[in-house]
Amino acid sequence: MADKGNNGAAKFLPDRLDLDALRSAAAGCEGCDLYRNATQTVFGEGPGHATFMLVGEQPGDREDIEGHPFVGPAGRVLDRGLEEAGIAREDVYVTNAVKHFSFTPRGKRRIHQKPTAAEITACRPWLNAELAVVQPEVVVVLGATAARSLLGPEFRVTRHRGEPVPLGEALAVATVHPSAVLRAPDREDAYEGFLADLQAAARAA
Repeated sequence: MADKGNNGAAKFLPDRLDLDALRSAAAGCEGCDLYRNATQTVFGEGPGHATFMLVGEQPGDREDIEGHPFVGPAGRVLDRGLEEAGIAREDVYVTNAVKHFSFTPRGKRRIHQKPTAAEITACRPWLNAELAVVQPEVVVVLGATAARSLLGPEFRVTRHRGEPVPLGEALAVATVHPSAVLRAPDREDAYEGFLADLQAAARAA
């Protein structure tokens, strides 16, 4: 069993860095304690070299069960936004800052729980590896957890959403997580803001 050192997922990385090897290795990750209760690792999906990488927070309930990112209600919001922003799905790699579902049991339901800073840090080696392999031109940062992982704890999505900022060799464009659109009092207004940020990402490519 993995210890709770500072390396997190790093000790589980494969020698060969390609998406198939990474996905296979991530299936056995014990870099933080989230693996104990999650159904499975939910790794990123998409082409080996994508123009856009979209990074969310973590798998939700549906994603944890099905093993694929963004297949729940938030994923449908995302799919609509990508289509309307003119971003082809075949140009997109989708993943999450944290690869296991963090939740609190409540009766038969599993209630989403925000990942801790330690869990985000522990999982960062997988995200670093995905960035190194995919080499996207634009990274769309979906929500505060992804922003913390990629842009640091001082970055505020609400203050800088839709603004291209440097991220290594790529540009990052932050926006809200599509689940925030579903929770918003005025969903259509929230969606229009989300779409505008995706359109800014499309222009940045």
